[in-house]
Amino acid sequence: MNTITDQPVTFTSGALMPNRFMLAPLTNQQSHENGKLSEEEFRWLTLRAKGGFGLVMTCASHVQKIGKGFSGQLGIFSDDLMDGHKRLAAEIKSYGSLAVIQLHHAGMRSPFEVIKEKAVCPSESKKHNARALNLSEITKLKEDFIRAAVRAQKCGYDGVEVHGAHGYILTQFLSSEINKRQDEYGGALENRARLIFEILHGIRAKCGPNFLVGIRLSPERFGMKLSEIKVLCQQLIDDGKIDFLDLSLWDCFKTPVEYPESDMTLLEHVLQLNYKNVKLTVAGNIRTGHDVQRVIDAGVDFVTIGRSGILHHDFPKKVIANLNFQPINNPVSRAYLKSQGLSETFIDYMQRWEGFVEK
Repeated sequence: MNTITDQPVTFTSGALMPNRFMLAPLTNQQSHENGKLSEEEFRWLTLRAKGGFGLVMTCASHVQKIGKGFSGQLGIFSDDLMDGHKRLAAEIKSYGSLAVIQLHHAGMRSPFEVIKEKAVCPSESKKHNARALNLSEITKLKEDFIRAAVRAQKCGYDGVEVHGAHGYILTQFLSSEINKRQDEYGGALENRARLIFEILHGIRAKCGPNFLVGIRLSPERFGMKLSEIKVLCQQLIDDGKIDFLDLSLWDCFKTPVEYPESDMTLLEHVLQLNYKNVKLTVAGNIRTGHDVQRVIDAGVDFVTIGRSGILHHDFPKKVIANLNFQPINNPVSRAYLKSQGLSETFIDYMQRWEGFVEK
C-alpha cells in the first residue's frame, strides 16, 4: 500500500475519509426528468465507491425546480425525492466511502427547454433569457439551499458541497461581470459573496458541527478573478463554517490567466492561503498516478478525479497499488465505458468531450 495516497483524512466535523481520492461531481444526465434517482445513476456512483473512492460526490443536484441545469438531473428540491437518496447514500457508505451530495442551482444557465420558463439570475441577462431575482426570491433561494442540506442529512449523507463554481448561480452572484445589482448582494466582493456566507451559515446552524460541509469554487472563467477568489477562500477558511474547499482549476499546472508573467502555477497560487483546519481538494488535469502524487506532495489534502474516474471505476485502487498507473488511452469504445458502469445516456453525453468516445 502507498503511504501517501492511502492515508486517511480526518475533517473538523469528525468525518473520516479512508484515502485521498474524491470522485468529482460529474454531469451524466442519467436520472429521471422529475429529479428522482435512476438505476443507472445508482450503479454509476456506487461502483465508484466499490472502486475505492474515499469520498463519492453526486452530480450537481438542484435545490429548486427552476434551477435545473440539464435534462436527466438528479434533484434534491423535494421530500418526494428522498427515498432514492437514502438508498444511494447507504450503498455508498457500505463500501467505507463518504457519501456527499453537491447542492446546485444553474441560475441563468437553466435552459428554457428544460425548465419551461425564463431562467433567473442576480441581474437580467438578455443573452441567457434570464430575469433578475428580487430580494424575497434571494431569501427563498438561500432557504432552499439550506433545506436541501437538511434533507440530505436526513437521507444519510455524510455531508454536502455547495456548488459555487462553473458559472452557476452562486458564481453569477460572485462575478462582477454578471452581477450588476445595486443592493446588498451586488457591488463590492463582500456583497457579491454575501449569499454564499448566508447559505453556509444556515447549513451549519441547521445541520450541526458533525456534518461535513464544503464549497466548490473556480478561480477562472465565468467572470472569476483569481485574486478575488483567493480573498474569498481565506475569508471562508477564517469564518470557520466549512470543512473543505474544493477548487476547480481546470488545469492545476497552468499559468494563471490573471498573472501571465507569474512563474507560479495556478495550484501554487491557491496553496499560498493559510488553510488552518480546512482541507483542500483540487480538480484539473489530474489523470495519472504521477499527477496524484505531484498534487498531494505540493500540499493538497486530497485529489478530485473526474476523467480518470470515468475511465476506471477503481482508479484509486489502481493508483494506490501502483503510483506509475496511467489510465487507458482515449478514445475508448462504448462497450468499454459500459463495463465501467456508464449507461447509454451517459456515453452519449460523453461524446461531447472531443476524442473521448470512439466514433
